[in-house]
Amino acid sequence: MEIKQNDNSKKGEFFYEQDGTQKGLMTYTHAGNDKIIIDHTEVDPSLKGQGVGYRLVEASVMYARKNNLKIMPLCPFAAAVFKKTEDYKDVLF
Repeated sequence: MEIKQNDNSKKGEFFYEQDGTQKGLMTYTHAGNDKIIIDHTEVDPSLKGQGVGYRLVEASVMYARKNNLKIMPLCPFAAAVFKKTEDYKDVLF
């Protein structure tokens, strides 16, 4: 499963496409030079239970680590994943 990213230095998104159609999306906003705020996550109901949402959050964590950023998960889904995943605490704001 390939998670892709778009980022314009103010806002960004991680997304998953299947057969040319976007099936998963997580959006974020840059807050200064050292933080991103995850504000929305959605996954097509046809992919429920397949871990797409978790993979979107994982992609944001890898991006944050690579770019020395912290993450503030305002999205309820992302916040729940951060609470459950001890390995992500290093990037949590």
